[in-house]
Amino acid sequence: MPAQSVDTPTTTSRPRTERAAVRLEGVRKVFGDVEAVAGIDLEIDEGEFFSMLGPSGSGKTTTLRMIAGFELPTAGRILLDGEDVSQRPPFERDVNTVFQDYALFPHMDVGDNVAYGLMVRKVPREARALRVEDALRMVRLQGLDRRKPSQLSGGQRQRVALARALINRPRVLLLDEPLGALDLKLREEMQIELKRIQQEVGITFIYVTHDQEEALTMSDRLAVFNRGRIEQVGAPADVYERPATAFVAGFVGTSNLLRGAVAEAVVGRTGMFTVRPEKIHLGEPGASVGADEIGALGQIRDVVYVGPDTRYIVALDAGADLVVTQQNLATSSTEALVARGRAVRLVWKREHCLPIADLA
Repeated sequence: MPAQSVDTPTTTSRPRTERAAVRLEGVRKVFGDVEAVAGIDLEIDEGEFFSMLGPSGSGKTTTLRMIAGFELPTAGRILLDGEDVSQRPPFERDVNTVFQDYALFPHMDVGDNVAYGLMVRKVPREARALRVEDALRMVRLQGLDRRKPSQLSGGQRQRVALARALINRPRVLLLDEPLGALDLKLREEMQIELKRIQQEVGITFIYVTHDQEEALTMSDRLAVFNRGRIEQVGAPADVYERPATAFVAGFVGTSNLLRGAVAEAVVGRTGMFTVRPEKIHLGEPGASVGADEIGALGQIRDVVYVGPDTRYIVALDAGADLVVTQQNLATSSTEALVARGRAVRLVWKREHCLPIADLA
């Protein structure tokens, strides 16, 4: 296999547009001795569902708060629809924010909560009523306008907060981990609903989350944050299938890293490489390896049965552990668990063994 160079990619190259919905230019934020955001550049298109993904403390929420105007940048510029709003207060920016805790007024009914922004702007009562009705229809809460927030489920309260944020039709809607307080099943349902609503209204959504499945499910594109920097920007499939760095490979889904002597023994050359668990075939020790494939001998060290899939942790003879995921199309938990200790050969396509940069 011919040698491939390992670039040090941080973002997906895109042509600069004149009127992006949001553009960050060298944006930096420092709190005392802590650099929360380390001079990032980012462009978000009009009508895009864009996610900022990363662990706690990676800078994603601080970046969202700077776009909203709740924090001012230490350096750099924030442009909304081509206008520099870096030093403007929140009420002078055409954005709204939805928070994890909903921030609904408990003494107001649903209709008044949704209409609050229109009341502040002194929109006439009849016009308010029509727009509230339309907003509640959009989030599928018709007929609940007279209920109090305490009479609603968590998912319904989240929809009320969304309707209130959308009723003024801001140019950009900012969502700060809005599904974090919901249980798993409701969270999955709301992911689909949020994407439907975004496509219906056509507004730019910027969504902050630490949950990679949320980001992969809903986003047109996403940015992976780490230590105040953006390590990669791209479509979900690009980021998952072609992670740019070791951090992205490990944070966005599960990935196997091969490096040093192990990489040289298995891949046939030095460097750092990644291969996703579902790309690896688990076979008998004598299984053949094609010219376009990579093979490695090992022993199944542990087995984790998770219902639809089983994860096999394989100790390679070359000296590292790899995770292999297989669907349980015709495998029971008993059959999966007895595989522990079995000798195997792992085989995967060379095209799925990707060189990556280590920016740690």
